[in-house]
Amino acid sequence: MQRSIFITRRAFLQTIATASWAAALNLPFAQAAPPARLPIGFSTLGCPNWDWMKILDFAVEHGFASIELRGIQNEMDLTKRPEFSQERIEQTRRELAARNLRISCLGSSARMHEMDKARREAQMDEGRRFIDLAQKLGAPYVRVFGDKYVEGAPRQQVIDHIASGLRQLGNYAGSKGVTVVIESHGDFTDSATLEEILKKANSPSVALLWDAHHTFASSKEDPEHTIKQLGRYIKHTHLKDSRPGEKGRRYVLTGEGDVPVKRQAQLLARSGYRGYYSFEWEKRWHPEIEEPEVAIAHYAKQMRQYLADFNPPRPK
Repeated sequence: MQRSIFITRRAFLQTIATASWAAALNLPFAQAAPPARLPIGFSTLGCPNWDWMKILDFAVEHGFASIELRGIQNEMDLTKRPEFSQERIEQTRRELAARNLRISCLGSSARMHEMDKARREAQMDEGRRFIDLAQKLGAPYVRVFGDKYVEGAPRQQVIDHIASGLRQLGNYAGSKGVTVVIESHGDFTDSATLEEILKKANSPSVALLWDAHHTFASSKEDPEHTIKQLGRYIKHTHLKDSRPGEKGRRYVLTGEGDVPVKRQAQLLARSGYRGYYSFEWEKRWHPEIEEPEVAIAHYAKQMRQYLADFNPPRPK
């Protein structure tokens, strides 16, 4: 009996890409490999209904090199997902390796501004659990928030409190090969305050996740200024576009708003940035915006154009 052969769409596309690359170089197919992927990625915040395998296969099909994990389906606490359980995590690592994908960052919800002792400990516990998971997955970064100024507390007290929490998590993360990154988010989006926090944290295992949308839209900073002030701290980034609307800003497809995403990406590339250019499409929080199949694929196409004249360094 003749053996039946089945091939997935992803495998078919990979085969075609490799064959085309081999033909272009006049190499035998068996000796050829497709061109290295650009260091682009996307956050699972943008595809809240996708299961694990759909996330992986979509990433490969559209040329992404990394995935940033910020919840999967109905679970925001990644440490509770079956894919990352003790029994399943080795298989998960194999699934990533087979597709030549990396986890760029784990997005925790830990907030460093909490003053109440019990709430503070809950935030620190989440941070530590995510750091442990990052180590197991080989993910270099865990995101946390500074988040908010506390009503009734002096500004400097809040700054010192956030920096102290970052330092504690950095001390825990350092021995595990992980770096804690505070996102430019919430009340903390201006370069001067972020630099103050990072200097006070004073840890080699604490750095910055530059959400380039927020520094531009919330703090009105030109990307040249942000990178000049904070470039040495930037290890990971979130990129997205928006434009003003009747009820505040509305997220739009990359290149269709007034956020200078192209300039942000190119300035990062010129600066020698060694991280991923990660798309954060906030579909989970804004269900009315474009579907992930459209927005995430569009981002990959646009970012390839934006970085066409650059050769971004391979992420560390």
